Amino acid sequence: MASDYELQAKSPTKVSHEDAERPWDRDASQLTRLGKQPVLKRNFGFLSLLGFSCTVLVTWEGTLLTFQLAYANGGPAGAIYGFLLIWIGMLCTYTCISELASMAPTSGGQYHWVSMLAPKSCQKFLSYITGWLTITGWQAGCASSAYNAGMFIQGLIVLCNPTHVPKGWQNTLLAWTVLAFAVLINTIASTSLAKFEGLILILHIVGFFAILIPLTYLAPHDSAQDVFRTFVNAGGWDTQAYSFFVGLVGAVYAFVGADSAVHMAEEIKNAAVVIPQAILFSVGINGALGFSMLIALLFCIGDPSQVSTTVLQTSLGFPFIQVFLDATKSIPGTAIMASIVLVLGISSTVGLLASSSRMFWSFARDRGLPFWKEISKVDSRTSIPVNAVIITTTISALLALIGIGSSLAFNDIISITVVGLYASYLVAIILLLWRRATGSIHPASESPFESTIINTQNSTLTWGPFKMPRLVGAFVSCVAIVYMIIVFIFAFWPPALPVGPASMNYACLVFGGTVLLSIVWYIVYARKVYQGPVVEIER
Repeated sequence: MASDYELQAKSPTKVSHEDAERPWDRDASQLTRLGKQPVLKRNFGFLSLLGFSCTVLVTWEGTLLTFQLAYANGGPAGAIYGFLLIWIGMLCTYTCISELASMAPTSGGQYHWVSMLAPKSCQKFLSYITGWLTITGWQAGCASSAYNAGMFIQGLIVLCNPTHVPKGWQNTLLAWTVLAFAVLINTIASTSLAKFEGLILILHIVGFFAILIPLTYLAPHDSAQDVFRTFVNAGGWDTQAYSFFVGLVGAVYAFVGADSAVHMAEEIKNAAVVIPQAILFSVGINGALGFSMLIALLFCIGDPSQVSTTVLQTSLGFPFIQVFLDATKSIPGTAIMASIVLVLGISSTVGLLASSSRMFWSFARDRGLPFWKEISKVDSRTSIPVNAVIITTTISALLALIGIGSSLAFNDIISITVVGLYASYLVAIILLLWRRATGSIHPASESPFESTIINTQNSTLTWGPFKMPRLVGAFVSCVAIVYMIIVFIFAFWPPALPVGPASMNYACLVFGGTVLLSIVWYIVYARKVYQGPVVEIER
């Protein structure tokens, strides 16, 4: 089933300068300059990649799914100002990520960038840990997306049949069903993945208006003062400021994942240009849609003094379904509106599985994972890393078993998604700022097809097509670093006081355990085989 493709670390393939200069092979040539052998098909253009990024982000949908986190800790005003803070912070963060993706558009993303930017003394270790942090974040994101879709289906069942009592094992089975659909699109129908994402982009835009218009037209509206000036501290924190920062996690989760385009880099045409465009457009579009939906929801939710005892404690599982029901007074109408969100949530899992598996495959290709020879194989018929897809799906399915014991414990995976990915962003952007400040990155060459390896470990660092001016880039990097440190700290906090076994945020335990295990594995075995991104091709 799988091809004989394996890493060629001992005897890299040599590519001639003449072959690299063929115009029709420009993408392959760019990848060989990074030392990587092209093995995946490039099916994505700008629009399909934009659809992919937007539907992995699903910000307006994610805002509906998680707004209660910000509402309980911050209230309507806290939710609004927190969303704007997160949007600005994410724009700065993803602008830096776009620079790095333009320099080295490979599926490895963060760990490759860290390897090329870090000092030689700690290059290998930092790259290895960053790879594990990225995998942890993406695996948690894929699992939480599937499980949340399962819980959402349960909410729709309760809406139509109020006597139904959701069970944890039912959520797990439904999550497995969602994962099975994602596997189908990513394997059997893999050639249609790009077209599928373009179609979902249309639904993403049309569905926004299909919900926004009836919601704002039918529901009663609160005053602007109630929405923009009312803060809530339902978590019992000492100050409103603490409450506000704890409530940021919901908005952060709605923005996580724009770097999904990065991990599809080796399947994108003109990747060095298209990836930055798709990332920044998706953050801008999704931010505008998400903010608009949040404003509409907050104006239609009702009296803030009564929300905690009505909407937020609904038996439907997701408070926004109750808001739809209160607005439309119609169970069928509410079900149709909520089903749009459900379809987009399931579609998001498709993209999350694709990005997670490509990251998994890439790290295995560079010998960062156990059993790397098997995981790094690519199916010769479809040019898809099928083994990586299967393993990623299996891990997500096993994580979904946690929901049988406690759905609250599973919800902590949201925090793991945030801290895993943010930690990987943070390491890469700090090193980018250091390299920018020392002037270690050279201007892009006039000729895009030089004969030297660039932008990998111990090689020349060269800017890609997308680059910020030096001072602007330094400022944006500093803002992104400060922002990520704040979010990283508060992502570990529990949602309310007092804290007990049931309300504890176990993200710190899982995240710390993952980092500790990766360090132990590195000391015992991985340091002997992992040398950073392997140069498979010499030029």
